[in-house]
Amino acid sequence: MLRRLYHDQPDTFAFTEANLAWAEAQVTKYPEGRQASAVIPILWRAQEQEGWLSRPAIEYVADMLGMAHIRVLEVASFYFMFQLQPVGSVANIQICGTTSCMICGAEDLIGVCRDKIAPKPHELSADGKLSWEEVECLGACANAPMAQIGKDYYEDLTAERLAEIIDELAAGKVPVPGPQNGRYTSEPRSGLTSLAEGVDDRPRYNASVQLATDLGDTIRRIDGSEAELRAPWQQGANHGDAPASAVRVKAKEPRPTRDVPADETGIDNRESRATSKGRPEAEPSPERAPFAMKPSTPLAGEADLAARRGNWRYEPASTATAPKTPATADEGAAATPEQGAKPQTLDAPRDGTADDLKKIKGIGPKLEQLCNALGFYHFDQIAAWTEAEVAWVDHNLEGFKGRVTRDEWVAQARILAEGGETEFSARTGTSETD
Repeated sequence: MLRRLYHDQPDTFAFTEANLAWAEAQVTKYPEGRQASAVIPILWRAQEQEGWLSRPAIEYVADMLGMAHIRVLEVASFYFMFQLQPVGSVANIQICGTTSCMICGAEDLIGVCRDKIAPKPHELSADGKLSWEEVECLGACANAPMAQIGKDYYEDLTAERLAEIIDELAAGKVPVPGPQNGRYTSEPRSGLTSLAEGVDDRPRYNASVQLATDLGDTIRRIDGSEAELRAPWQQGANHGDAPASAVRVKAKEPRPTRDVPADETGIDNRESRATSKGRPEAEPSPERAPFAMKPSTPLAGEADLAARRGNWRYEPASTATAPKTPATADEGAAATPEQGAKPQTLDAPRDGTADDLKKIKGIGPKLEQLCNALGFYHFDQIAAWTEAEVAWVDHNLEGFKGRVTRDEWVAQARILAEGGETEFSARTGTSETD
């Protein structure tokens, strides 16, 4: 496929202050003279910031790394992970069209994208939220047909299920990634025939999906209040205003150089060389509160994997240095109307046995622990929440603001409290008795 630069380019590009610090830190991982090795992660961060890679962004990264512009363009145009044109503000759906997926129904998936998003690849939907394209093999042949949406794989798709996923994305929901037909990974659809030891003790999802759902790090989202952001995602010049959760930047005079001892970083006077190439300095604009990087806290046993994925989230500086502790069950009601009214809580689950709150879509192990810490152990407690009480819970679920309403916890809990089954629990098999 011929991959060209988009015809309508913005005038300039500059990293946000936080992203610039992150990018400069990546360069220090490589010895003097090997800065070009950081080109892929830094291009990816530029794409996360703007939504796609513009010519100014490519040239900016090239200048930062001391590379010829054409060398960086070669990298950006070679990999399908890099978008050279604007994409949907919520998601860009990449349909695998290579042999295994094509045999198993990729053409039907492409037909769904044509009908529900846009007639041609790389075109935006009417509301600008979605786009799609066909790509080469994504390496999940045993789960064909499949698609990559944001950072995650959606596997074992049917045309009907992809249509549902597109509707959920357009409605601001985040479908659980991974196999969509009930499989755990890529075992036979009829069930395991070997290596079945320990199946009853395994996590709810396979490792990739479990980590994505635990961290809330699935599709990229424009609005940080809808889903927790692990990297700032700005719409850029062709997409309108940036979200409040990102930092907009403006150019100013280059700052004075700072000596960086070679024995500490392996790169001497790195900032001096970068500013000499005319890289503009960035600072938060006055209408945006400054933001600071803060490492996310992975669940036990996942620290190494989370570190390798580079899970950073961006929070206001005032909270990044002093994070709040989630409210406990014995704390008083909220002080302001905006924070709602505290629901009835319990000191412990009734009869010593709590309901499996993970049966509610949007609640993973980490959120279940937070709910328990707040005094919520049973479906009927959640089912009884009023609008004001939802506001209180929403305010006290640190890092997951908006999740209760977005995933309709109360409606799901009412069905489960009455012994029923939701579409989510039926699809994932979570309603079965352990």
